[in-house]
This record gives sequence, structure tokens and C-alpha cells, in this order.
Amino acid sequence: MITETPIIFPPYYEALASEYPDLTLGRIILQKKSLYHVTTASGGVQPAEVSGKFRFEASGPSDFPAVGDYVMVDTNNGDTGIIHRILHRRSLFLRRAAGTSNTEQAVAANIDTVFICMALNNDFNLRRLERYLAAAWESGSIPVVLLTKADLCEDLDSRLVQVQGSAIGVDILTTSAIKDELDTLLSYLSPGKTVAFVGSSGAGKSTLINHLLGEERLKTGGLRNDDRGRHTTTHRELIILPGGAMVIDTPGMRELGMWDASEGIDTAFADIEALADECRFSDCTHSGEPGCAVCKAIEEGTLSQSRWQSYLKLTAENAYAEDAEGYLAAKEKKFKDIAKYLKTHSNKRK
Repeated sequence: MITETPIIFPPYYEALASEYPDLTLGRIILQKKSLYHVTTASGGVQPAEVSGKFRFEASGPSDFPAVGDYVMVDTNNGDTGIIHRILHRRSLFLRRAAGTSNTEQAVAANIDTVFICMALNNDFNLRRLERYLAAAWESGSIPVVLLTKADLCEDLDSRLVQVQGSAIGVDILTTSAIKDELDTLLSYLSPGKTVAFVGSSGAGKSTLINHLLGEERLKTGGLRNDDRGRHTTTHRELIILPGGAMVIDTPGMRELGMWDASEGIDTAFADIEALADECRFSDCTHSGEPGCAVCKAIEEGTLSQSRWQSYLKLTAENAYAEDAEGYLAAKEKKFKDIAKYLKTHSNKRK
């Protein structure tokens, strides 16, 4: 299997790879459960899995490769390569894994720009947008809000004002299916750069990527009866564009749980953090104390009650995830210590 355009490896990763002369530098372009597809500088693509040692030493789900990771792989192991090491991640988009287990999930790694896609029709949701912004800022990449399906919006100007109030300091772009408005994306797509498209199901991510590719490579769906888009993407995939930029397509996520995102929340809600600094008391709880700048802003209407409640919800959710993360790490270390003890004492008895 050969990619249409060989991948461009940044000099930084080529320098790191030189420390492992017996292995090949590759990048994860597709992940399906525990099997990965890795591409190399030649344009070749090979299925790969992590080594046994890698699996044993991993302390959590995010320690395993994610789409976008630069890895060192043994490509001389038959049809399936063996991944021995993940090179330093410049950014990592994390979320709380879906379901009841309180663990993290790596969505994608080494992203320069995260396009947060939100449709301007019935799927418009400012609170969900704020979640994505917090996770994107925490990841180490730069978020850009990409509002899709502008042709289906009856009051575009009003909704743009609302988005500006939730995406402070973030570039905001609009696109529609019936207009060629993708030129605004090109400045983010220089050769060697990696962007990711995230958002809820049916926001139009695959349609946008098909336009950038100049062909209908990714499956897309029409609108459902409730005017929402249909879910089409089922796995994360890195796609190399003709000009050398790389784009990561992700499955839609209607729910994005916070995971260790305190700095990202602070950045996404910088207006609230600034107000909190103006409170009379440094330990103000913003629940009615005299001289509370947050309460005053809510009373005067310069801070909406819904944005304040969104901030409280995300910080509480993140605090719970951080407590659970510490518990899970301690639990995992305990069982590793037990296994090590049993192995050592088992050898002594032989």
C-alpha cells in the first residue's frame, strides 16, 4: 500500500529518530483498536502493533500510540511492523473515554491547529463549543472555530456574535456547502503542518476534507429529519493533502468529557478568570460575597449566567477526572508492584 503523497517529516523528529538507527521513523495515520497503520518517508504504509515491552510499560491508555504520533518502528518483522517507541508529543488532544469507565482517551497527537467544526443549523450549541475549546487549548495546539452549513442559518450575524462571546481570542471562520469558501483554510495548511477536524456527528468535517482533497474520498451523509447531519466517520485517520499538509479526520463526539484540562479551561474562560482576579477577596467563592466582580458582571449582563454555569460545570467535571486519574494511577502501580514481587519471588524458589 502506497500513499499518494509521501509524508513530510519535520527536522525535529528526524533528529530524534537518528538516536535509533536500527528502527524506522514512521507516523500513525490510522488506528483501529490495537492495530495501527504507519507511513514512512518512502510513502509506504504498513500495519503495526506495539511491542510486548511497550504494552507492559504503558501506564494508561494515552501512553499508547494515537493517530498523528511519530513512532519508531521495526519494519523488518514480516507483514506487521512492531512499534517500540513514541517520540516526544508536541500536542495531545485528550478526552474522557466514552462510557462508564473513568479513563482518558487520546484523540490525536502532534496537531498544529484544531478546527472545531459546528454547524449553524439545529446542531448549534455554545456550551459544547466551550468544551471543545477547553480541550483544544489544553492539548497544546491552536483552536480555530469553523462554522459550517452557513447556508442553512437564518440569522448568521446573531449567531456569529454569540460564538464571539464563547470563543474569545480565537479565529472564527464560516463555510457552506454551496459556496467555495475554503480559501480561508489555506493559510493553516502549509506543507508539513497538521490540522485536525473535530466536532459532533454531521458537522460536515468529511465534506470539508473531500473539498480540500479535490475528490470524494471520505464517505459523507445528508441531513436527517431533524436537520442534523448523519454520522459517517467511524475511526480516526490522518490524510496527506496534495500540497503536503496533513489533516486528521475524527468521528463525531456529541459528548466530550474533560480530562486533566484545568489550564485549557482557564484559557477558554479567560474572561471569567480575569473577573475573578478583580474580586475583593482572594478566596472569593463568587456566591454572594461583597466586592465579587463575577457576581457584579452577571448582574450587569456583561457575563451571561449560562456561560458562568458552563464554567462551573467544566471545572467540577475536570476536578473529578483529576481525582480519578490519581486513583487509577495508584491502583495500576499497586498491581504492577504485586506482579513484580510475585515474579521475583517465583524465580527465587526455582
